[in-house]
Amino acid sequence: MVAMDNGAPNGPSAHHPHLVMLATPGMGHLIPLAELAKRLATRHGVTATLIAFASTASAMQRAFLASLPPSIASLHLPPVDLSDLPHGTAIETLMSEESARSVPALTEVLTKLKETNRVVAFITDPFGVDSFDAASNAGVDRRYLFVPSNLHGLSLILHLPELDLSIPGELRDLAEPLQLPGCVPIPGKDLLSPLQDKTNPCYTWMVHHASRCTEADAILVNSFDAVEPEVAAVLQQQEPGRPAVYNIGPLILTETESKVVNMAPPASSCAACLDWLDRQPARSVIYVSFGSGGALPTEQMRELALGLELSGQRFLWVVRSPSDEGAVNDNYYNAESKKDPFVFLPEGFIKRTKDVGFLVSSWAPQIDVLTHQATGGFLTHCGWNSTLESLVHGVPMVAWPLYAEQHQNAVMLSEGIGAAIRVPEPRRKEMIAEIVKELITGEGKGAAVRTTVANLQKDALDGLKEDGAATIALAEVVKNWAFGEN
Repeated sequence: MVAMDNGAPNGPSAHHPHLVMLATPGMGHLIPLAELAKRLATRHGVTATLIAFASTASAMQRAFLASLPPSIASLHLPPVDLSDLPHGTAIETLMSEESARSVPALTEVLTKLKETNRVVAFITDPFGVDSFDAASNAGVDRRYLFVPSNLHGLSLILHLPELDLSIPGELRDLAEPLQLPGCVPIPGKDLLSPLQDKTNPCYTWMVHHASRCTEADAILVNSFDAVEPEVAAVLQQQEPGRPAVYNIGPLILTETESKVVNMAPPASSCAACLDWLDRQPARSVIYVSFGSGGALPTEQMRELALGLELSGQRFLWVVRSPSDEGAVNDNYYNAESKKDPFVFLPEGFIKRTKDVGFLVSSWAPQIDVLTHQATGGFLTHCGWNSTLESLVHGVPMVAWPLYAEQHQNAVMLSEGIGAAIRVPEPRRKEMIAEIVKELITGEGKGAAVRTTVANLQKDALDGLKEDGAATIALAEVVKNWAFGEN
């Protein structure tokens, strides 16, 4: 049975163009799709149904979905059996299998939605391209690919089938960085995590998804031209056999987290974060968070703690229990730590840093933190949602990538546009301290990064104005929906 979270638009709204959007697991996929739905509702009168998977029906996700405006309905697909997959199966494989096995249920959902709504299009992200079959089965003709990451990631996906055929060895062993048209050269070891081992099923899944991406009628990307101008110029040129590409970002949470505070642990801890920030000097605090899905190995967690202490800088750290089995663990589906994360910190650390640091377990009101005048830097995993939030709010970054496309993003941000300083491996406390201090107070590289981010902030906000590039691009996509029939 399909679980409906809030009612599908009916009555007068049933006459509006209606989108069906499928978000594969991960808040980094769900949030920008929801923001796209909000923007379409506000600017174009489009209603939407946002579909998620049973595997991600956590309290956090349900609270987020419940916070969406009435123009956006939501539901969860029924669970699928993945028990035949071995223990330790990669997140990318789990997402891909769940998506493929959900096609029959999704076909039924789309068929029913068409009975009460004027469904004009179906949108999903790269891990959900097999759901294009469900759209076809239900008679939804327009199918769009939404890329929640950036144009560098899209370019790699589009070139992956030919790379798979032309590179016999492992991509991680490439002698020279991979140079795709318009892109920053990316060392093999920094390419997408699921491409690092061709013997892993997740690699095969990625090639499969890449081969189906060109079935989309158009590709919508959560990026903006100024942050990757050269590849934007390349991909916005029409090319036979490739869908048109539209940069419609940045799509980030646009409201204060107070409306969705139920996503978090007790509201008192969120208020305490902001109260603490209120007492700190302007641009003096480095905010440390690894997103909703990441966790550090125990030793790296220790080095980070000691590095923050050694830097002497003020910090606000979202602390999560470590994972020595890899950067991605159960947090990918539910961000709350299952254990008290503070017990993993170095002995005496909390007491020694009580005058300069503030620790919060699992979750912080990130938008409120990034917009606070006391926040001067963001030590981030380089997930694209967090990256865009940092740029839109003018916060320079320290890059500490963990998994997925984050290493690739870190190369682009640090060596490409200069919006971040990357912590090199091995990540030792002395280097961490030096980089944190440079970002917050440095007059060399730190100052250059702060200037670059300030300029990118202006570019991002300009694109969202009435005559901005992102607004025009989105209008181009939807111009036929008001009159087109499916």
